[in-house]
Amino acid sequence: MTGNATAVWTVIAGLAVGTFLIRFSFLGLLGQRSFPEWALRMLRYTPVAVLPGLVAPLVLWPQATGGEPDAARLLAALAAAAAGVLTRSVLWSVAAGLAALYGGLALFG
Repeated sequence: MTGNATAVWTVIAGLAVGTFLIRFSFLGLLGQRSFPEWALRMLRYTPVAVLPGLVAPLVLWPQATGGEPDAARLLAALAAAAAGVLTRSVLWSVAAGLAALYGGLALFG
């Protein structure tokens, strides 16, 4: 690591204060207020919007294959999506994706 210890700790402290202020602005200042119905309705879709954005790069451009999509990961994504649609359960979706990934890696290499 380059730089001196004071600069590193200053950056860490600055990031900690910034993170605290961002979270406090929602939890501390707005925590006692009730949100409007339209805002609560929109917040229900946050996980549905964020999770595919986190998973898609790992499926389409996995670092384990040098950024090339492979059949095992595509099969696992399809299995997880199908299990999620059919069962409406996150646990079954994860289990199906996990089983399909390991099965696909054993089958396809």
